[in-house]
Amino acid sequence: MIQILKKELSFYFKGMFGWFFGAVLLAFAGVYTVILNCSMGYANYEYTVNNMSFMFLIIIPILTMRSVSEERKQRTDQLLYSLPVSMWDVVIGKYLAMLITLLVPTLIMCIYPLFLMKYGTVSYTTALYNIAAFYMLGAALIAAGLFISTLTENQAIAAGGSFALFLVTYFGKNLTDHIPGTAAASLAALIAAAVVIAAVLFIFTKNIYAAGIFICVCVCVLELLYRHSKKLFEGLFASIIGNISVFERFYVFARGVFDFKSIVYFVSVIIFFLYLSLQSLEKRRWS
Repeated sequence: MIQILKKELSFYFKGMFGWFFGAVLLAFAGVYTVILNCSMGYANYEYTVNNMSFMFLIIIPILTMRSVSEERKQRTDQLLYSLPVSMWDVVIGKYLAMLITLLVPTLIMCIYPLFLMKYGTVSYTTALYNIAAFYMLGAALIAAGLFISTLTENQAIAAGGSFALFLVTYFGKNLTDHIPGTAAASLAALIAAAVVIAAVLFIFTKNIYAAGIFICVCVCVLELLYRHSKKLFEGLFASIIGNISVFERFYVFARGVFDFKSIVYFVSVIIFFLYLSLQSLEKRRWS
């Protein structure tokens, strides 16, 4: 794992990519700080961090797109499979390298509120745990982007897939506002979501039977629950989207609340996608 980590860090920081990534993030942090805290006079640095989360839709896919897809394109992934290391070491090594790349500019961001404290009343403690939540959000999105990168050898497709996933997560709550809160609408939306998940399952496993069984079970269970209690489905889809969105979990911190449950959720998302990345690499290793 250490060798994988060193190799990845060498790419990020001996070249221009890691420094460019950090410079872009810090540049936007500076712009938002000037606009919201200096020009508009807000003493809440969490507002700045909250608005900056939009940047993750663009910079995280760029960070993660090459992590595995480039290895597959260059066929150097075959070398990884032959090394005396487990696939878990490969996944963790690559993931930690990207976390460190994100950590460097995030730590520098902690200096910004200190400057603001000289000119106004800023809660540095609140600013710090909002920056920490910002980093955890980025860590969760990196894990998801890493998984998508394991599915293709095309970096553009990996970046586009990550962007699409993040975009749905970012605007998911707003999109559900346009879906009627009726029980029938929630049932239809849940069935559509099950079909999408089944399609992803088929792409991941290439097993039509597993995907077919999954969608059949989901439809049957949803239909039975709907027949048993229609009231249960009223507004259910919107509620689910709101609860699973990592961005919605992050916004809690912008209200000045330290939500430990959201931290646990971020960690759960990270573990989930790292496990999927491991399974994806293992499947390709033995195929």
